Amino acid sequence: MARKELPDKKLIKDTPLTSEPSGFPSSGDFSSRISGLSSKAFGIIKFILGILLLPFVYSTASSFLNELGLVDKGLQAIFWNGAICFLIIYLFIWEPLPVYSYGHKLLGTVFSFFKPMVNVAPFLLPIYTILIFIIYGLLFLMIKGGWLIEYTFFLVGFSAILHLVFSARNIRTKKGDFLKGNYIFGFSFIFILNLALLALGFNFIFKEYSFVNFCNVSFSIAGKIFYAVFKQLFIFG
Repeated sequence: MARKELPDKKLIKDTPLTSEPSGFPSSGDFSSRISGLSSKAFGIIKFILGILLLPFVYSTASSFLNELGLVDKGLQAIFWNGAICFLIIYLFIWEPLPVYSYGHKLLGTVFSFFKPMVNVAPFLLPIYTILIFIIYGLLFLMIKGGWLIEYTFFLVGFSAILHLVFSARNIRTKKGDFLKGNYIFGFSFIFILNLALLALGFNFIFKEYSFVNFCNVSFSIAGKIFYAVFKQLFIFG
């Protein structure tokens, strides 16, 4: 009878006990899959929240323009001239990214005492627009000329569009944005917050502009949109 050979003891000893059976994912692959699934799930949640914010994007824009229509027509034109001037420079002459980046660094320094805000504040807050409002308030105590409000309105329009354009660009170019949820939610929130800050600043400058009316009309229009959608989906659906 042939002698059955036993496996080499050295081979048995050297074989790692933790080797995983063939056909099963390794622990690293499993954790990466879990991370990918959680990232996609979070992307879906942000996408849904972004869709829910869209009625507020429309309502705040509509309310902002309605209140702005109560301000002097000449100042309205100056405000839009500032916005258009930035777009012309950005599209045809030069991208003022260093200006925007410096504002990021400035806000990072301001909120250095609170680390969570260091990464968020530069995207949310239009630092140049806020500074322009503050400088106007200080200069108004000493200068009463009409040119001050005209230059202020021009710079506010310029700086507000600068912040929105570059914030949208930064969010849009981020990789791994599943369903563009980060872009839809993030920019919608930034847009709404920036219009609210503009409305608050105009409220302190013009007696015709009411921040309270801006908020009330914004919520009223958004509420009507949600009601109309709900009515169509669940009552007549």
